[in-house]
Amino acid sequence: MRVQLLIAGFLAVAVPLPAYPQVPSVPAGQLVREVVYNELNDHASHGYWRYWVEKKTQSGTRVEEQVETTEGPVARLSENNGRPLNLTARQLEQARLERLLHSPQEQARHVQEYTEDENRIGRILALLPDAFLYAYDGAENGCFRLRFQPNPDYPARSIEARVFHAMSGEIWIDSRVKRLARLEGRVAENVDFGFGILGRLYKGGWFKLVRTQVSPTDWKTAQLEVHMSIRALLVKTFARETSETRGGFEPVPSGMTLAQAMRLLDQSAVAVPAAAPLPVTPLAIAERP
Repeated sequence: MRVQLLIAGFLAVAVPLPAYPQVPSVPAGQLVREVVYNELNDHASHGYWRYWVEKKTQSGTRVEEQVETTEGPVARLSENNGRPLNLTARQLEQARLERLLHSPQEQARHVQEYTEDENRIGRILALLPDAFLYAYDGAENGCFRLRFQPNPDYPARSIEARVFHAMSGEIWIDSRVKRLARLEGRVAENVDFGFGILGRLYKGGWFKLVRTQVSPTDWKTAQLEVHMSIRALLVKTFARETSETRGGFEPVPSGMTLAQAMRLLDQSAVAVPAAAPLPVTPLAIAERP
């Protein structure tokens, strides 16, 4: 018996158990509130990055290279369904970027879309502390895992808030820096708009967001999945299907303009033969790491 105890003691020292973060002393809802504060505060002073994006839709798979600027990200399509762009597609892509560079109207639309996306992200994050009820559900890979469900007392007034408030799921919070690492949600019940006349969000839809730390202060989206079925005006039912993977994150100088971002994309350029009447400059064909 003594030998067995000695062996057991030796194994306990020689093979340490994996370390899991201890459950915080603060209530789960308060932890989420602190995380949202960190996300919004750090986002206001985030860095700028270059990366590739793989987008899968019902029509196929596209790979883009993106460079972030103060006026929104600049994206250049590099592959379509696993193949580099042909000559015609490269010329069209280059012409699109040239229009963005030289057209004030295109630039204004680009900035407006970027601003709307940023505002939407801020509104959704702001919903998290009050729109849901949270409970600790263990630890996983250095993160606190929390379950959430809709808070019945939360007044979800906008369509955007009602859609998000219909979700139940799990949230993973990095235990070291209190940042959002992962978020998964599912629609448990149908959600009607205007008593079902204006539209309906069908139950069974789901989403998944995975984020990765790319610097001491910056976290970026590494995976996004959105799979929803929606009916509009009692007539048309359509699916919102989004599947994106991002990687190869590299920092770029802050305060870049659209023109500077395009030049950065051109650094690994291949020549695109001119095709009148479109003005064509060297085109970057980004290679996915």
